[in-house]
Amino acid sequence: MFIDTHAHIYAQQFEKDQEDTLQRAFEQGVNKIYLPNIDHTSIDGMLEVEAKYPDNCFAMMGLHPCSVKQDFEKELYLVEDWLNKRFFAAVGEIGTDLYWDKNFYEQQAEAFEIQVGWAKKHQRPIVIHCRESFQETIDLLKPLMDDKLTGVFHCFTGSVADAQQVIELGFYLGIGGVATFKNGGLDKVLPEVSLEHLVLETDCPYLAPVPHRGKRNESAYVPLIAQKLAEIKGITVEEVAQNTTKNAEKLFA
Repeated sequence: MFIDTHAHIYAQQFEKDQEDTLQRAFEQGVNKIYLPNIDHTSIDGMLEVEAKYPDNCFAMMGLHPCSVKQDFEKELYLVEDWLNKRFFAAVGEIGTDLYWDKNFYEQQAEAFEIQVGWAKKHQRPIVIHCRESFQETIDLLKPLMDDKLTGVFHCFTGSVADAQQVIELGFYLGIGGVATFKNGGLDKVLPEVSLEHLVLETDCPYLAPVPHRGKRNESAYVPLIAQKLAEIKGITVEEVAQNTTKNAEKLFA
């Protein structure tokens, strides 16, 4: 069994064939799919998917850093309200992003710190987005750490030294389609990282693995990522599946 720890299966890219997409995933042994929230526009669609597939799809609640603007307090109010109303698998996805827009970094940092506080309150893991802002996010996270806070650095693409920083905090590395890219760089990093620190993800509809690179990604492609990870580490796909599934179940508890 595989687990996709990060999939936007509620996105408009799946509007026409969402059910077929999920069935393909289940047929490939991807039996659990975790759904990160973006902002107020994604909540209804995400919860509808979870309601249709309560044994397979699990919603998170958080505010994506790319949705943090001047009026981010309104968005955070909604997140807090939902977290107080019901159980969510994680607080996510949250973090910082200096790729698309550097103008709201201070607001992103504030929103991140607030949401980490809610994760501690509700004893839930956090799912971290940190595009072009890995070290900045690590520096924000370190003062907030306690013995209960855990989570995953989603879409990890960093160095061995970066991986070590994540592991020292007790967090997991989310490994996705980039692991299959010819110049993705993870082929040099993953041999140095123990399987006990890794979970699999797609981030679908984005970052499809080879041979689907450039097309729409979907959860059914998790085994392709697992196959590449097995090749890089010189182990079997079964070992990858067993260990990453165990890690994901421990993470989301």
